[in-house]
Amino acid sequence: MNNIVLLFVCLLLGMGLRAAKKAPENAHLALNAFIIHISLPALIILQIHNVKLHTSLLFSIAMPWLMFALGVWFFWALSARLKFSRETTGALMLAGGLANTSFVGLPMIEAFFGAPSMATGILIDQLGTYLVLSTLGITVATIYSAGTESKAAIFKRIIVFPPLIALVAAFALMPFEFPTWVADALKRLGDTLAPLALVSVGLQLRFDQTSGLKTALATGLGFKLFLAPAVLALLYFGILGTTEETTRVTLFEAAMGPQIGGAIVAVQHGLNPPLVSLMVGLGISLSFLTLPLWSYALHHF
Repeated sequence: MNNIVLLFVCLLLGMGLRAAKKAPENAHLALNAFIIHISLPALIILQIHNVKLHTSLLFSIAMPWLMFALGVWFFWALSARLKFSRETTGALMLAGGLANTSFVGLPMIEAFFGAPSMATGILIDQLGTYLVLSTLGITVATIYSAGTESKAAIFKRIIVFPPLIALVAAFALMPFEFPTWVADALKRLGDTLAPLALVSVGLQLRFDQTSGLKTALATGLGFKLFLAPAVLALLYFGILGTTEETTRVTLFEAAMGPQIGGAIVAVQHGLNPPLVSLMVGLGISLSFLTLPLWSYALHHF
């Protein structure tokens, strides 16, 4: 659970730096640039390079893809009815469609399902969440921030995005063993993602700026913490008929709060940063209340 404590400490540090005016007004932009260009690519290269695919877990790996697709459709369908701006819609797709399957998810799996179940969580994170972020997530962020850009310009922004380049490199390097010093360097750089991202979120988190964001915030968190895992539970239990422990762990991962990486990508693309920061800050906090309820429900299904 040390990871979870670290998340809250970093969030509070960011809020404290802003309140004490010890950081420049746009300090979060420098942190986000480091995350997007260094931390996230390093993490992707290391995780994908080390992944071992098990065909028995394909349903688990499919979960983040299904949830993101559901989120894109859900927020697109509601955007006109609720009069969400283009930027708000894209922000909700990224912050509401991706779950925090690693920094929060893995410690919570260990706490509620035991250490052996963490292997399922790791595969969901590596072949699900990070692959979705590096492909569909980047595509959504680019399209919803593009404005009047041509399709060629949008495509160029997608293919030169550092996490996507890292993903391609990770697959290309899979046959080769990393020297210890390379793996250690990638791990240390990748480990900076969560602390820096939460400090960045804390620097931008302003609870006094919820005016005009309440509907979008409630919609995003309602989808992420309740509706999405409920729909996936109906699909996995009711339609596919999979009820084993692996399925329960998979659905528990679906109920996690918003993913930090997706939030940073949204902010980097100018997709309603105040809303994204609130989604992450409140979403992770509220998930500590909702996850025990999901654990109880999944264990008694």
